[in-house]
Amino acid sequence: MIKIQKYSDVEQDFFTGRSFDGDNEVVKSVLEEVRVKGDAALRLYGNKFDVAVPSVFEVPPEELKAAAEKLKIQKRDIYDALVYSHDLALKFASLQRKTFKDFEEEIETGIFAGQKTIPVENAGCYVPAGRFPLVSTVIMTVTPAIAAGVKNVIMCTPPRVHPDDQIEAGKTGKGVPGKAFVGGKPYADEGIMAAAYICGVNHLYAVGGSQAIGAMAYGTQSIPKVDVIVGPGNKFVASAKKAVYGTVGIDMIAGPTEVMIVADESANPKWVAADLLAQAEHDVVAQAVLVTTDEELATKVSKEIEAQLETLTTKTTARQSIDTYGKIILVDSLEQAIEIVNRKAPEHLELALEEGKERDKVEKLCHNFGSMFIGHTSAEVFGDYSAGINHTLPTSGSARFTGGLSVRMFLKTVTTLRVKDGKTGILKSAAAAGFLGDVEGLDGHARAARIRIEK
Repeated sequence: MIKIQKYSDVEQDFFTGRSFDGDNEVVKSVLEEVRVKGDAALRLYGNKFDVAVPSVFEVPPEELKAAAEKLKIQKRDIYDALVYSHDLALKFASLQRKTFKDFEEEIETGIFAGQKTIPVENAGCYVPAGRFPLVSTVIMTVTPAIAAGVKNVIMCTPPRVHPDDQIEAGKTGKGVPGKAFVGGKPYADEGIMAAAYICGVNHLYAVGGSQAIGAMAYGTQSIPKVDVIVGPGNKFVASAKKAVYGTVGIDMIAGPTEVMIVADESANPKWVAADLLAQAEHDVVAQAVLVTTDEELATKVSKEIEAQLETLTTKTTARQSIDTYGKIILVDSLEQAIEIVNRKAPEHLELALEEGKERDKVEKLCHNFGSMFIGHTSAEVFGDYSAGINHTLPTSGSARFTGGLSVRMFLKTVTTLRVKDGKTGILKSAAAAGFLGDVEGLDGHARAARIRIEK
């Protein structure tokens, strides 16, 4: 059962960032082999960790199109949901892109300083495909890259046995974890392939795990080196992304997912419980937290959690998450709730409060969060799937210093300088640069400045 406690009794480590990845020696070994041996290493580790090692890694574009057409015919509701989600994500990401302006301004007579915002040329998206392949992650990683103007967006996702090879795989007892089917046609989860087609991925490669991160970071004979790698994954993928940072850019190192709901007596306990469980079902180490001024609401939500758990197909995972990491924190005021939010810096923040001055105040004063969901109807799950905003968000307190995945990740802001000879600006800047070069003992710097104004 979820723990209910007063703010004064909350343990200090609740506010400490939670990380479950760390450095991994196996991952370091995998990355080094991929860097040195390329495709040969991908085949080696595919044999160890994947269900298939295809003859070539790239899934042909016609397979992606066929997967989308199959989904459209057989599961039209899911197909339409993917299209709708992609459309809104593209609208939102395109609006974000418009906020990055190029400019050049005269900041001193004859000195023109400016900036240009330039997309990276190659982006790599990693999409996990475990028990529940994350089709929504295709949308959330690919769409902002395309909106940013990236020319080549590639994707890596774990391989599957191609339908044409399934009979042969079955005969040999292969195509299962630990017994990879080798040499067949490249294939991936059909939902992921369909989403990749809808979103406009340029190339999709059937490679999974930390070896896929290495392939995108260093390049292999089959997979191009990219400039930026984004997307979630297990602790091995997270460790690999951490290790290759610097060789490429990465979005973030994601820890366990989390939600914090700030609520008062106006909140619907059924809705609040459902939102807490929606987060808890992600992982046994997910953290679902309610902060409320109303003790009666706390009791009702606790009871609702127990009732809803009974019919939840993900009960085992959600139960462990709720019992181990879940909390209901009782506060004396919304000001205390704001303090908790800003100390914790949650990935997802819901304000289950009625519209009005109090909610406006909370919204204004909360400044550490990955994404905020305002009002009773704004469920966090909408952000996960189908409301335009991105679901790849900072966890474990990192919302104190960064936001979620956006077009920004795929853009470089570079600066320009243009100076007009003989203007007062060049005279002042050259003089100042000369004196600063002198004080730092860099005679060459001082000379390069002064030579511009010598007569």
